[in-house]
Amino acid sequence: MEIEYTDYLTILVSVLCGSLIGIEREYRNKSAGLRTIALICLGSTVFTLISQRIGESDNRIAANIITGIGFIGAGVIFKGNYNVSGLTTAAVIWIAAAIGMVIGISEYKFGIILSVIVIVILSGFAKLEYLLDIIYHRKTYRITFIDNDMKHIAKIRDLVCSEGLKPKIQKIAKANNRLTAILDVSGNKRKYENLTEKLIAMPEIQEI
Repeated sequence: MEIEYTDYLTILVSVLCGSLIGIEREYRNKSAGLRTIALICLGSTVFTLISQRIGESDNRIAANIITGIGFIGAGVIFKGNYNVSGLTTAAVIWIAAAIGMVIGISEYKFGIILSVIVIVILSGFAKLEYLLDIIYHRKTYRITFIDNDMKHIAKIRDLVCSEGLKPKIQKIAKANNRLTAILDVSGNKRKYENLTEKLIAMPEIQEI
């Protein structure tokens, strides 16, 4: 396979675009940081270059790149008891591979523009997301009471409503003569601190 001068330029642009996105991820201390994103972008570019040289179907190579990236993206997604993390990082890995493929077909300008758009979304939209989170925030409480009196559930619901928040009982369980409730609360983020303090002060609550 003959290496041309433009190939070096393609590789350089790919590493540059991947690094720009990776720096933002590294700054936010994400699992897929500078080196990971740069290598993903570069790898996609190299595979695209190879597909053009060996005469294989571009669609076939592209499909395999997407499949491989899917496995990497799945590895950074973690599911906790009540939430899922890593979805944004997985999406960044996915778009970094796409940018690498764009650069691999020598669409440098388009690749750079896409990289800038990704950085704007990751940085600029984070502030917008923060403002929206203040207006409408959701938190899950796991509350264990000292006994199994169902009246506690109604009391908690009334307390949440009195704080201007919306409660939703997800699960109620009883074990060892104690009641445990999983409670989803939504509303303005600034109101949660006062609610939590009142819940902690309640004598009928053993654990929260």
